[in-house]
Amino acid sequence: MQKKFPLQLLAAVVGAALLAGCGDAETTIVEQDPIDVPDDGHDHGDDDHATGAGRLAVLSAGGDQALVFDLHDDSLLDSFSLSYPASAIAASPGLRYAVLVSRNDDHVGFLDGGVWQEDHGDHLHPYAQAPALSDYSRTATRPTHTDVGDDQLAIFYDGNAELGLPASVEVITDHDIANETAHPAAIHYSMAMHGVAKPRGEYVLATVRRADAESTSNAKVLPDQVGVYHLHGDDYELDVVLDEVCPDLHGAAQNHDNVVFGCRDGVLVATETATGYSASKISNIAALNGARIGTIFGNEESASFIGVANGDEQVHLVSIAPHENAMSAFDWQPAAGRTPVAYSFANDGSQFLVLDDHAVLTVLSAHAHGDHVHWEEAGTLQLNDGDLGAMPEGGKFALTVAQDGHYAYVADPIAQHVLKIDLETVAVVGDIELETVPAGITWLGIAEDHDDHAH
Repeated sequence: MQKKFPLQLLAAVVGAALLAGCGDAETTIVEQDPIDVPDDGHDHGDDDHATGAGRLAVLSAGGDQALVFDLHDDSLLDSFSLSYPASAIAASPGLRYAVLVSRNDDHVGFLDGGVWQEDHGDHLHPYAQAPALSDYSRTATRPTHTDVGDDQLAIFYDGNAELGLPASVEVITDHDIANETAHPAAIHYSMAMHGVAKPRGEYVLATVRRADAESTSNAKVLPDQVGVYHLHGDDYELDVVLDEVCPDLHGAAQNHDNVVFGCRDGVLVATETATGYSASKISNIAALNGARIGTIFGNEESASFIGVANGDEQVHLVSIAPHENAMSAFDWQPAAGRTPVAYSFANDGSQFLVLDDHAVLTVLSAHAHGDHVHWEEAGTLQLNDGDLGAMPEGGKFALTVAQDGHYAYVADPIAQHVLKIDLETVAVVGDIELETVPAGITWLGIAEDHDDHAH
């Protein structure tokens, strides 16, 4: 089984649910001429002016507009009107496209950020051109969760139980988007469910719901098992259902060896073995006070996962260590009365970022003690000390992490700008002014190359 995981494995999809849409473009400034970076036989990474620093895609409140900025000089490259209301935005596996999902309109669209690279055998060749909305789109009932892994994007369509429309999964790549693949590999269910799928090369670990399963959720039909699906021909077929039960399953993340799913009573850990996948459970700890883990983050460079549980008007963060079969509470926890609105791993899994609804960004650093990872606060930033009650309708603080350096970007809808954060010094080092209220942002471009990765 071939295994390659992109640097942005966990981070990007903050909160895991992407509810957005896209449509026809409306150009508001003159587009740049396409740029083909000269092929000099070297891997440019982020050292070339044309592709360096990446690009930032910004989604406006109300979801009717998307903007793309060149992060080399923070200039606006173009602005696009969207046909379908979008409420979130995220990056494709290869970081070339912004993924726009409109759950209510059963639509997934793509915005080409204009920067990417191709494998020319002896080197990786970078390209840069004007951003553009793609003509490619996917359509199925209620697309909700999108998950990246192994250079693949899995789109989970919840279906509609009231209308008798079943759930499904599609797995696509940046190549599929560029070449407008009409029928990507898929999983077809027989019933609706609010589920999740994690792509891993020829395999997908995805949720399974028994027909007689009961859910404690009043709003969603939640699954309670995990299936291992293997690619056969044009679609994935179910190889095996893991024997551990995961009631009210919600939230999942993966690293090189494991996939972890949130359950009402703990987490289910699927571990890759030489012959397939084994399953085990880690029970919730007392510090959660009965709250269940519903959101999980992972990174290929980190052996541990981070789980988020909401309950008793308090958000709890825990470290999940599959190699130790253990769960432990963070020493640092979100302040009472403050709700985190975005999370992300950064710097190859050595940092974890928490952005709350009071515009405070907390940077946590990982410290290894043997096989155990201990998380400590490395710094905080108050990014808006004005009237937080002045939040515009549809606006929200948003976070994205650059994949070519130690920077994060935070969108502030009250001040109508995006701040650039140096994660090594935990300081604001840049400011992009906006003429629209932001509701979501994502970094696009060429990921920094490492000795043991090819992106």
